[in-house]
Amino acid sequence: MTTIARAKPDSVAVAAVDVAREALLADVDDPRDIGEHLGHLVEGERVVTHLFACTRRGYVGWQWCVTVVRASRQKHVTIAEVVLVPGEGAIVAPEWVPYRDRVRPGDMSPGDLLPVADDDPRLVPTYSFGDDPLDADDKAQVRQVAKDLGLGRSRTLSPEGRDLAAQRWYDGDQGPSAPIAQSAPDQCTSCGFLLRIAGPLSEMFGVCANGDANDDGRIVSFDHGCGAHSEVRLAKRHEPQPLPEPVVDDLDATQIETF
Repeated sequence: MTTIARAKPDSVAVAAVDVAREALLADVDDPRDIGEHLGHLVEGERVVTHLFACTRRGYVGWQWCVTVVRASRQKHVTIAEVVLVPGEGAIVAPEWVPYRDRVRPGDMSPGDLLPVADDDPRLVPTYSFGDDPLDADDKAQVRQVAKDLGLGRSRTLSPEGRDLAAQRWYDGDQGPSAPIAQSAPDQCTSCGFLLRIAGPLSEMFGVCANGDANDDGRIVSFDHGCGAHSEVRLAKRHEPQPLPEPVVDDLDATQIETF
């Protein structure tokens, strides 16, 4: 029997196991669904919940809970509640996941729309010029900043969104932990097919331009790799064996039979 004390237990309420079972029998259609008494919980002053095992098929790990209450200066308890709740190891429905959070890369089909929330932390308002007067040099600097940040877009990628993308790429199939990278002869950073990119991610990622590679046209981390590295060479034992000399020189006219 397990007892979990949360407040000073009331002796009358704690001893009311038979009263709780009778209330449970009156509430449950099949008495065979009620198992042994598992213990009690002290919910508050003169409030105790008795726990009974549920033996109903399909409800493994569930418990019947009967809450009894004793009023002040009363000798008997009254039934407050009878419920069936999941216990440890009970089979329950998975936690609800909003439909928006269920979308995964590759789920989108032609014509599908996936709106982005206005308060999405991955995006921030694009830089605007403002109304403050600027001299020629300051205007040139502002134009360059606006160009880098993407002038003409209402929102652009935030530092948080950039970091999330970088982490996702690095942990994915184009990162160093991919099986193809683990068995690669060298890393992308030394491959001649790696295209450099600009911006804050240029020190970690590039674009693969090898049409024979699995990652052609995709972002890859510098420490990614594959067997299509530009400097890969076959060992001599892997090179094709030379063909032997032909037994008959079929290019010699004297070797052709006449009829």
